[in-house]
Amino acid sequence: MPALLGGVTVLASDPDAQASFWQRLLGLERRGTTLLPGPAFPFPITFEATAEPLVLPSQTHLHLTSNASTQEETVARAVGLGASYVDVGQQPDEDHVVLADPEGNAFCVIEEGNQWLAGTPLLGELACDGTREVGVFWSAALGWPMVHDQDGETAIQQDPAGPKIAWGGPPLDERLGRNRVHLHLVADDPDDLDAEVERLVALGATLRTRGTDVELADPDGNEFHLRGSP
Repeated sequence: MPALLGGVTVLASDPDAQASFWQRLLGLERRGTTLLPGPAFPFPITFEATAEPLVLPSQTHLHLTSNASTQEETVARAVGLGASYVDVGQQPDEDHVVLADPEGNAFCVIEEGNQWLAGTPLLGELACDGTREVGVFWSAALGWPMVHDQDGETAIQQDPAGPKIAWGGPPLDERLGRNRVHLHLVADDPDDLDAEVERLVALGATLRTRGTDVELADPDGNEFHLRGSP
């Protein structure tokens, strides 16, 4: 059986402040530095401390939709909470707005009527730098259907009302330091982590450290964690 997506982990210099910003922006409940699942996103988001400085570009950034409120309203709310406008090379005619959270992590607010994210929650997509191979890997690892596979770009989605995870295909950005955002998985059989590690390695993952919290890397070298319980 595929592993379950247990949540998203975000490294932060100040986890409490980051959790506060994103809690208020997404409207999720919070326990410590973990945002609990809710209408805005169906998986927990945990902010963990790091001493490493933010190095751009990030391998993963977030896309917020305008399915429940307007782009203007979401941008104004984000800026009021401490976000800022940022230039990451977007073209003047592009419809999305690029912002940075208080620690400088870029995220996009997508325009109303965007068909790609139609029906998804407020946090509608994890947009990642990555090859087609890594999209195929994650589809098999999680058991999520591939909903896009064209010209090296891929995307997976558990159900039409849930968020997407997408990979932009080549050329890839140079990887500089540890990823700021990574996934953690929960083994279908919590009593047999070894079997799940073997399955993921057979799919193309690389084992890095083994313990009750196993660290692996996907075929592109993105670290992720496997646990026996959420």
